[in-house]
Amino acid sequence: MEARGTGTDAVTERSDVMLQLRTATAPEHQQVEDTLALLDPDLTPARLTDVLRRMHAFWTAVEAGLDAWATAEPADAGAVDWAGRRRAGVFAGDLATLGARPLDAGPDLPAPAGTDGALGTLYVLEGSTLGGVFIDRHLATLPALADVRLRAFSPYGERTGAMWAGLRRATRDHVAGGGDPDAVVDGARRTFRALAQWCAGVEQSAPSQGPVPPSSPGGAPA
Repeated sequence: MEARGTGTDAVTERSDVMLQLRTATAPEHQQVEDTLALLDPDLTPARLTDVLRRMHAFWTAVEAGLDAWATAEPADAGAVDWAGRRRAGVFAGDLATLGARPLDAGPDLPAPAGTDGALGTLYVLEGSTLGGVFIDRHLATLPALADVRLRAFSPYGERTGAMWAGLRRATRDHVAGGGDPDAVVDGARRTFRALAQWCAGVEQSAPSQGPVPPSSPGGAPA
């Protein structure tokens, strides 16, 4: 977490919604990282599969809410390129690669009340692509996972930085145009908490359904 500044630096932090997001959500962000523990040197294929099944279910639920927001606020959704940021199908493809079925149901998540909340949610979803680069590198060092090639952790490849910059720009522009930064932060904190709660049992649990052949209907991308 970045230390708080004084004078001009402190004013800048209070006025920049992206800095507010990083600072205000640090505890929830750490809770998610601790819960998933994807950089664990003892990460097993079974546990990775369990994590991916839960993340797929979460992304499916949260994207349904964002689709509802995009229908209500198409200009705002277009400004942030929501159509190019969906990842539930990518998670489903990774499950197929691992020969695993998606979960039968996901969390019950309300749709964002407006663009402020939607941008807070997107801060969480898109921020995960930055750490995803490190996760992919870590997976490549684990003998049991070295031959597994997944896409959901860093779905944009070389475009990761540009996609993140686009979200930052759209969020700052929205707040500069009258958006509520506190509501953006609240949306991010709610999303982090919901993700941590949904994945809370992952450390203790193995996949509830055994691996199935990728050709099985349950293993196909959604």
